[in-house]
Amino acid sequence: MSNTGKDLTAGTFGGICQVLVGQPFDIVKVRMQTAPKGTYNGMVHCAGGILKNEGPLAFYKGTLTPLLGIGACVSIQFGALEYCKRIFASQNLAVGRGGEEGKSLTSSQLFVSGVFAGLANGVVSGPVEHIRIRLQTQSNTNPTYGGPWDAIKKIYNQRGIAGIYKGQGVTLLREASGYGIYFLTYEKLVQWEMTKKSIRRDQIKPINSVAYGAAAGYALWAIIYPIDMIKSRMQTDGFTPATGQKYKSTLDCVRTVWRTEGSSAFIRGLGPTLIRSPFANGATFLGFELAMRALDKL
Repeated sequence: MSNTGKDLTAGTFGGICQVLVGQPFDIVKVRMQTAPKGTYNGMVHCAGGILKNEGPLAFYKGTLTPLLGIGACVSIQFGALEYCKRIFASQNLAVGRGGEEGKSLTSSQLFVSGVFAGLANGVVSGPVEHIRIRLQTQSNTNPTYGGPWDAIKKIYNQRGIAGIYKGQGVTLLREASGYGIYFLTYEKLVQWEMTKKSIRRDQIKPINSVAYGAAAGYALWAIIYPIDMIKSRMQTDGFTPATGQKYKSTLDCVRTVWRTEGSSAFIRGLGPTLIRSPFANGATFLGFELAMRALDKL
């Protein structure tokens, strides 16, 4: 199997691990981000309401879309990341920096690789997350959509491809900035251990991959959370004034939220995100690293 094939396959496995671990936390985050001010007293109140009113399976509402889509997204992330890293590693060798691939990359090269991975991923993650959020926030008793495929068909028939990609601008901003930091943090921690212990990447203990992934996740959310909140608002907003449209644009959304709800609205739902992050991101990198090791032995 080619290097790109391995990257994509291992990335898909990492993405599936991320969704299965992180989905219950994500639905609580989205509900808190998009609900009117005062709806929930906190994370426990929100989660308790979901459990009481909708049952335990509600925490996996809309999971099919991210299971397929996020698997593809993470596959694209790692495929683009590793491709960009190989280009930089070749350039470094050409100018005489040498060193093992991965060790020789500078912080700026790793950051750019992450930005490239985020932008490549954003083309898929935008519509995937849009459909997921629509399903997560719709009424349980009178749902607008019967499932992900029904949502895609109805939105496309009403608004075309632009409807499917609603909120795409802010999604790309989130992906580029967030994944630049995300992969920079993870790769620098991996480089640090490889240098300190004089070991290969595949000799790093799995538990350390989990810890480094958790740290990368916290770095990611520290940068992007307010952007993510605006993205969630845009992707749950109506398409026209007649269907409940509140915001004319992303900038209008920022201004309106700031004026009507204050600065605290930009970090609403942060609690479940911070709890989710080490588990979901740790599982992502663990899944990717273990899959790569298995593929390298084939």
